[in-house]
Amino acid sequence: MSAWRKLDEELDAWRAAGRCATLWCRDDDACRNSPALRQLLEIAHTAAAPVALAVIPAAMQRDLVAAITPSGAATVVQHGYAHRNHAPPQSRKWELGAHRPARATLEELEQGLRALRSSFGERFLPVLVPPWNRIDGGVVAGLAEAGFRGLSCLGPRAAARPVAGIAQCNVHVDLIAWRRERAFVGVEAALERLVDHLRARREGRADPAEPSGILTHHLDMSAAGWQFLADLMARTKERGAAWLDARAAFG
Repeated sequence: MSAWRKLDEELDAWRAAGRCATLWCRDDDACRNSPALRQLLEIAHTAAAPVALAVIPAAMQRDLVAAITPSGAATVVQHGYAHRNHAPPQSRKWELGAHRPARATLEELEQGLRALRSSFGERFLPVLVPPWNRIDGGVVAGLAEAGFRGLSCLGPRAAARPVAGIAQCNVHVDLIAWRRERAFVGVEAALERLVDHLRARREGRADPAEPSGILTHHLDMSAAGWQFLADLMARTKERGAAWLDARAAFG
């Protein structure tokens, strides 16, 4: 059985149970206008499937605002502050780890939040996307006081609200194979991960209220990855799934 057919059957199972399968799309590392960004926005517009653009505040260029503002398909969230690694050499990369005082990290994040709110107004949603999907618990504890209302990492969430005032909604399928020269992970692998999360939600082995999240990085996407994303959005909508914008995903 093809991977697409397995997805069809899983979505059919949701409908047979009287439920709507929900999905959302998060795209990381936005900082400037580019042909790749315009392609992402065009795919989202054509499919009427919104996308959350995780913008790096310290790297943001003026033309990004002009590129995003006309698009009805995009919501802006915050991707760390500078996407800068503060971990020691040979360690996993962290910007929001315990390698610096939490207060210093939170002050940078607040600065980034103010910049994005000023640039994007109501288009900006105060949700934090940690670079490399890693964040220290001490930083999480201070997010609400810093002005954030949401957090998005990678993998099934452990709790809908990890701390008071913060809603968490993660992504579950990364379309980039980072250890294979940033190639597309492939149709089979991407669909297997998506079907696994959808089935786990339907069967109660994962939080059923957390929409299944697709993660893209527009600056690293290949032609095969773009085609898959367009096909996925169209096919899932045909089967009755709903693609949520970030505001709906975070409740």
